[in-house]
Amino acid sequence: MQLAKFPRLSLAHLPTPLERLDNLSKALGVDLWIKRDDCTGLSTGGNKARKLEFLIGEALERGADIVVTHGATQSNHARQTAAAAARTALDCHILLEDRTGMTEHEYRWGGNVLLDVLHGATIETRPSGLDMNAELEGVAARLRASGRKPYLIPGGGSNPTGALGYVNAAMELVSEANSAGLCIDHVVHATGSAGTQAGMVTGLAGMHSGIRLLGIGVRAPRDVQERNVYHLACATAAKLGMDGLVREEHVEANCDYVGAGYGIPGPDTLDAIRLTARTEGILLDPVYSGKAMAGLVDLCRRGAFATGETIVFLHTGGSAALFGYTASFNLNEDGVVRSADARIEEEKT
Repeated sequence: MQLAKFPRLSLAHLPTPLERLDNLSKALGVDLWIKRDDCTGLSTGGNKARKLEFLIGEALERGADIVVTHGATQSNHARQTAAAAARTALDCHILLEDRTGMTEHEYRWGGNVLLDVLHGATIETRPSGLDMNAELEGVAARLRASGRKPYLIPGGGSNPTGALGYVNAAMELVSEANSAGLCIDHVVHATGSAGTQAGMVTGLAGMHSGIRLLGIGVRAPRDVQERNVYHLACATAAKLGMDGLVREEHVEANCDYVGAGYGIPGPDTLDAIRLTARTEGILLDPVYSGKAMAGLVDLCRRGAFATGETIVFLHTGGSAALFGYTASFNLNEDGVVRSADARIEEEKT
């Protein structure tokens, strides 16, 4: 798999660390490691940096002067796209879709949204339920009419160009494991717009790694998620000249931990965030990595992994979103977490 033939710009701090989670391993009774893609740099880090290396590289090759993308209000992808544009002197315009209906000021203007603005991006908002790719095309037409040269990036950076970033990540992970004498049985990560999982599927299949990849879904039902990942992985393999590489059995998603919906962290997600922060000093996010860890914790406790197997949790980043979700953690004015009993008493009064 020769990635060097595709335009690429160095944006991420690579390779990211592969570390053993000693305390969580002991707590969960498994051999648990973490691939630290929260450490990619580029505005607090995250998985989109890998995708943007190829997407921004292509944008510059095509002579673009502005990148346009979309995401949910607290989009990690939007934040890192704005940062990548700032690094390369491109303008950036973002469409933020209200997928949750949350109205807290910190959610609508804090966290990732604050960083979008600090990186110089311009923002438009959209209600939930629209065809966001069509909205993107509408903005692009408006920009072209004014003489601009937009480059469109789909939500999550998830197209065959962006997925190349995670083909590269799969090769990086296997190389790190080989150097460390580590035999990986499972990789677990959050899966949403499909690009991360599609790239990993393609890369792991291309190396005949034998590693089982599980995406923990954050939005769509299982059949929809697996279909989206499969189609994108096939398109990514075709881009690499490897048609027929990906098979349906390479794609596995567990969408039992979506909870009330995209971007709405349930008690299991909040518990997983607290557990990881308090045992390993690592921050997860309430939309993606937190839900993925909630799924992994539950699966470990239910004995879904065989004794002695080694699991790698691929941390996709996103901790900046925590600062848009402080209301979800039930803090009082002194910054102390309120107990359930205290919250019930407050609601009575």
